[in-house]
Amino acid sequence: MSNDPQKDKGTILVTGGTGLLGAYVLRELLRHDQPIRAIYRERYPQMLSKQELSRIEWMQGDILDPMLLEEQMEGVEELYHCAGVVSFHPRRKNDMMKINVEGTANVVNAALAAGVRKMVHVSSVSALGRKRDNETVTESSKWSAEANLSNYGESKFLAEMEVWRGISEGLEAVIVNPTIILGYGNWNSGSAAIFKNAHQEFPWYTDGVSGFVGASDVARTMWLLMKGRTSGERYIINGQNLTFRRVFTEIALAFGKKAPHLKVTPLIAGLVWRWEKMKSMLTGSEPLLTRETAHTARLHVYFDNSKVIEALPGFQFQEISEIIPGLCKEYSAQSGANKP
Repeated sequence: MSNDPQKDKGTILVTGGTGLLGAYVLRELLRHDQPIRAIYRERYPQMLSKQELSRIEWMQGDILDPMLLEEQMEGVEELYHCAGVVSFHPRRKNDMMKINVEGTANVVNAALAAGVRKMVHVSSVSALGRKRDNETVTESSKWSAEANLSNYGESKFLAEMEVWRGISEGLEAVIVNPTIILGYGNWNSGSAAIFKNAHQEFPWYTDGVSGFVGASDVARTMWLLMKGRTSGERYIINGQNLTFRRVFTEIALAFGKKAPHLKVTPLIAGLVWRWEKMKSMLTGSEPLLTRETAHTARLHVYFDNSKVIEALPGFQFQEISEIIPGLCKEYSAQSGANKP
């Protein structure tokens, strides 16, 4: 893998290429004939083969380094900004504000200075406010403290503000707001932790409703939006609105594990997240459930994907039930998934 930066026009830069979604974006881009450059912090994405990795120009660093971004933005035509911290753990708030907000500001500034043609920024539906029981969320929904209990959601909202600033200063950009992304990655963090919880037979379930989408579908919509003429728009990327119980059950059964069987009431939710907090303090790992996620998981929130469907004629989202078995097979193939 080359560490010599290519200076050819038409280069694509991907930040956060080693994250769950970033790896899927890289795989999507590899299907098209264009030079790809990616920034990594510690290791390459495990889902990509050696042959795929060798086709990407890698540079170690992170988006908190303006000098690195300035160097790597040279010759870049298209920018996919996927880097960010996904966590609902209160102690990660400072990390999220630093990386998600300040890091995005650095990326926007470097893109403006380099004359990047277009940027696709990965935000989240959390930036629209997910505390909307029995409501349908659209792109016109506004973030507010009342509609969001999440530090993560606030950090993504503030990151979006940096992108809108860039747009006002002349940067062509599109914002995507995915729902809960199901894909193969590090199952110790982010939405991939859903699979770890199911594999460990986490017994609790709720009848709450949220949106779910396959990582490959998010990557595909990002590529299509990049190639389109649209700028200054945001799009909710959602495959289906489903109950948490259904998704967790399908994942558990695909692993050959026991499905969740204990329903979470408000009282029990309070006990469970407090127990998980205590266990996290003792082990140093992120809790399976936090106060924020315990509350959100009981809400019935629906996400409207009609805007992106209209913008991308012919595109269809995969059924979640069709995605889960393949992902569970990938997780099971890793030694870590076969350990208790």
